[in-house]
Amino acid sequence: MLPAARHLLETEARAIARASERLGDDFEHAARLILQAEGRVITTGMGKSGYVARKLAATLCATGTPASFLHPAEAVHGDLGLVQTGDVVILISKSGATEELVRLAPRLQQAGVSCIGILGKTDSPLARVCQAVLDAGVDQEGDLHNLVPAASAIVAAALGDALAVSLMQARQFGPEDFGVFHPAGQLGRNLRLHVRDAMHTGDDVAWVTPEAALRQVVIVMTRRSLGAACVLTPQGALAGLITDGDVRRALELHDDIRPLRAADIMTVAPQTIGPDATLREALVLMENRPRQLSLLPVVDSESKSLGLLRLHDIYQAGLAKSSRGAG
Repeated sequence: MLPAARHLLETEARAIARASERLGDDFEHAARLILQAEGRVITTGMGKSGYVARKLAATLCATGTPASFLHPAEAVHGDLGLVQTGDVVILISKSGATEELVRLAPRLQQAGVSCIGILGKTDSPLARVCQAVLDAGVDQEGDLHNLVPAASAIVAAALGDALAVSLMQARQFGPEDFGVFHPAGQLGRNLRLHVRDAMHTGDDVAWVTPEAALRQVVIVMTRRSLGAACVLTPQGALAGLITDGDVRRALELHDDIRPLRAADIMTVAPQTIGPDATLREALVLMENRPRQLSLLPVVDSESKSLGLLRLHDIYQAGLAKSSRGAG
């Protein structure tokens, strides 16, 4: 089973690479048609291509391009009213001759819309009605009998994603814009909320001085239960951080811990973050490193300690408020 699975994945990867090499003027023309359109983007396709078209419409909406999916069979039974002059229609078909799409094409021409094809055959009937054609052709699907529309569907989806990303670039669509379209869900919360919205401050945090005895540090950390203590200078600046791991290592290394002070076991100059950073920025800072961090001290521009942010807090931020609103 593993050789068959690897063959499929390698076939799909090669097909996407070839599609990338074929990108050219038609791709840029397709992107310009969408950018200059007065209406929205309509995606359509049958079967597996229909699922790709649905996914493309969702991706476009999420990245700042209004889009809707139109089922080609339902279109000729009343749903064609979704299409308006000024729209751009993206036709997705492996054969380029899907019966339902071919039947729909004259109606689209009558509606005065621009058509883009993501097609497996560029010399097909559908290609002839499109102003721009993206070549989604593949040599092999990847299964043992070359029957399952695997590589062809993946290439069509990848070309759609490439269009969406190119439009994002042209519109300078950034993380803040993305957050506007994703107000719910973890990704949306991470883009919309900031460290100050999720951090622990005040009496929730264990604060100690560099001279505090280790026993006192452990007592304060136990009472606060955030897994760390912030070590502060007399001016309130962050001198260091003590985590549960630091305490365990001190117990391993020292037979007698009574002489130890906070300054003896703390991490000097730990990784920190500011309160105005987004939770996404905090997550990247904590996870994109050889050894992941479970918490971050929060400091202001003058290194004054403000509190602590845990990885757990990032995933919980906004949930309680959302649950209350849903009720």
